[in-house]
Amino acid sequence: MILSIKTFRIISTLEAISFLVLLGIAMPLKYIAKIEIGEQLVSTIGMAHGLLFILYIISAFIMKDKLKWSIPTLLIVILCSVLPFGPFYAERKYLG
Repeated sequence: MILSIKTFRIISTLEAISFLVLLGIAMPLKYIAKIEIGEQLVSTIGMAHGLLFILYIISAFIMKDKLKWSIPTLLIVILCSVLPFGPFYAERKYLG
């Protein structure tokens, strides 16, 4: 599988945005405001985020080989995927 740095940046950005929308919009609508559309948003955005998260992890392993990252660097990049705004940090720090 050929994966460019540009493609990984796109995946990273989409994963981060989906996580922020899930945490900042969909979940508050469902659990705080108890609005019916919140449940639909959590389901839809949650599924998209889950797929993007898996794609991000797989892509990080591919980038490890391509960019010759050390294991600690790979682990930091993976850790960034579970933190809000983390993928933005990983992009800037490890993709130049």
